[in-house]
Amino acid sequence: MDNLVRLLLRLVLVPLGYFASVIAGACVILIGEWRIGSLFTAADPGDRALGFIVAIVTTVVVLFMLLMLMWLVAAVGILFSEAFAIRSWMFHVANGVVSAWIGAQLFAPSDGSALVASDPFYVVAAGLAGGLAYWLVAGSTAGFFKPILRSPAERAGALPPPPQQPRLPPPSPESPSR
Repeated sequence: MDNLVRLLLRLVLVPLGYFASVIAGACVILIGEWRIGSLFTAADPGDRALGFIVAIVTTVVVLFMLLMLMWLVAAVGILFSEAFAIRSWMFHVANGVVSAWIGAQLFAPSDGSALVASDPFYVVAAGLAGGLAYWLVAGSTAGFFKPILRSPAERAGALPPPPQQPRLPPPSPESPSR
């Protein structure tokens, strides 16, 4: 029963972790490279409203593009970490960087323009943020066969009982106190 619960937990946490990593990467690209916050600094209130609408549409498009384009590249590292129960934050951050870099190179248009991010700094930064977000949600508990909170001895029920402290007799009233 414990294995079934663990499998169901992994089936929920892995896609949730991937979604969190895409959101973190999209935020880095939108706020860092595209400076989407500058759309709200217009003096005219009508331009601010238009900037807000453009920001929402741009965010949805970038999020959708990253969700659709990066899952295949990131799935290789995710499957590797799940198969071998690799829980290191450095592995997941490196997987995020490599996935972002390869994804940016694979899915770039042939005319040389960037599909999502053109500056390599922001591609790497988005990968770092995405890998860390994935580790926080799903990577720190990666692996199907490795227990999350219990040691193997605890799972087998083979732990010895806790040691008991020897009880000292109460002091006798005839003994002088110093």
